[in-house]
Amino acid sequence: MEGPKKTQSAAQHLPNLSGGSGASNVADLLEKARADTDTVFKQLSSRLEGLSETEATSRWKQVGANQIAREKRQSLLKMAASSNFGNMFSVVGASAFLPFLPMLPIQVLSTNLLYDFSQTTIPTDGVDVEWLTKPRQWTIERILRFILFIGPISSIFDYLTFFMMLYIFKCWNNPELFRTGWFVESLFTQTLIIHVIRTNKIPFLQSRASWPLVVTSVAIVAVGAWLTVSPLASTLGFVPLPPSFWLFLVAMLVGYALLTQVVKTWFVRRFGE
Repeated sequence: MEGPKKTQSAAQHLPNLSGGSGASNVADLLEKARADTDTVFKQLSSRLEGLSETEATSRWKQVGANQIAREKRQSLLKMAASSNFGNMFSVVGASAFLPFLPMLPIQVLSTNLLYDFSQTTIPTDGVDVEWLTKPRQWTIERILRFILFIGPISSIFDYLTFFMMLYIFKCWNNPELFRTGWFVESLFTQTLIIHVIRTNKIPFLQSRASWPLVVTSVAIVAVGAWLTVSPLASTLGFVPLPPSFWLFLVAMLVGYALLTQVVKTWFVRRFGE
């Protein structure tokens, strides 16, 4: 007799993603999903009664898989939205004072293409156990708040890169070198942020990504670095970077990861997400 009770109790912690097809906007869909949660899982619990232990376990495994997929989608959305917000903030600022385009269209497309490839193995990755026992709410307000707090951090390091390229490497009259430096920094920081945002814990220490995700991340940044000296470099508008640039880049990546982790930890404690 304890099986159905345990099933019903566990169900109360699992969200329902279904929304009415007649909802007029995202807010309506989210509101309807929340309203439908109790009804759907009561129905699920009643259906589990009378099933064998194996059948019931199979049903709940499917529910758990759906919950994992939901958490991955939310993390992916936060990664993409916060990254794009920061990039657009950087582009607008750079365009205000630079005498040339901060990055050519083909370079922007190359960055986005490589970054998208680095995310193709996210389905192989896991999620924090805490997100399954206590699922995070998925609302426009919460996602927007995350974007506004996390997104601008990448812009801080973009502007540091601008300063470095203009005043250390004297790029005021060398737009090709400036664009190459920002291309590399942008690609490296975008790829790094995947591993920071994918968990509420300390990345690489308390929570590590799946090996496929680690491999694709390393491969993509390696390809990005190679493009600057490859036979395609002139076509893409790249030039070789000074050796000292890579030392500055390592320092910025460490600083970027630390600052994002600090802000993320504060954000989770402050807003409970």
